[in-house]
Amino acid sequence: MGFYLRRVLPLLLHQVMRRPRFLPWRRRLVAEAAGEVLEIGIGSGLNLPLYGRRVRRVVGVDPSSALLARARQAATWLDVPVELHEGGAETLPLAEAAVDTVVSSWTLCSVADLDRVLAEIRRVLRPGGVFLFLEHGRAPEAAVARWQQRLTPCWRRLAGGCHLDRDIPTALRRAGFRVELRDQGHLIAGPRILTWHWRGRAIPDPAPGPGPHAEAGSDRPR
Repeated sequence: MGFYLRRVLPLLLHQVMRRPRFLPWRRRLVAEAAGEVLEIGIGSGLNLPLYGRRVRRVVGVDPSSALLARARQAATWLDVPVELHEGGAETLPLAEAAVDTVVSSWTLCSVADLDRVLAEIRRVLRPGGVFLFLEHGRAPEAAVARWQQRLTPCWRRLAGGCHLDRDIPTALRRAGFRVELRDQGHLIAGPRILTWHWRGRAIPDPAPGPGPHAEAGSDRPR
């Protein structure tokens, strides 16, 4: 599996994710990005040409050296500065409150520690910053969700750790984000275990301040 994960899987991911059917969704996702941008799971850099003039710099993080090599080639054609780092999103190479926007497309399904990644995203976002996400995961149909749960252990081995059954909006809320969904549904053609998607914005809730009402405030309905 070592050779497969290092050499074969990155090529497969690049070929699959560059298909035209994904492009409109990528455009919608990155259209809202502005300022200093961090993209986790940047892969082969398929989002890079789509960033608009409001973006001053892009920092990309990905665990695959093979995919990052492709991203470096894509970055050479851009006017915006691009800085690429090899590594997982569980430990981001940025200071606290370093970026205005974090972008993730088809990444949170495959991170090893989802809660830790979301905590890191909160850490590096500046006050007023936003996390833009386009992710697939657990479908609301009970029969589909059962198959997602059954198939995930095998699918993870073949697809680089991808979980079919993660509920991304719930994980975001649990991590202290306010979630604004732009689109959700079986948005992309394919087997229903793969096609349930969410596109949206997540904004970190401010931590409750000290005082007698802090605990009650943290439990307010959202």
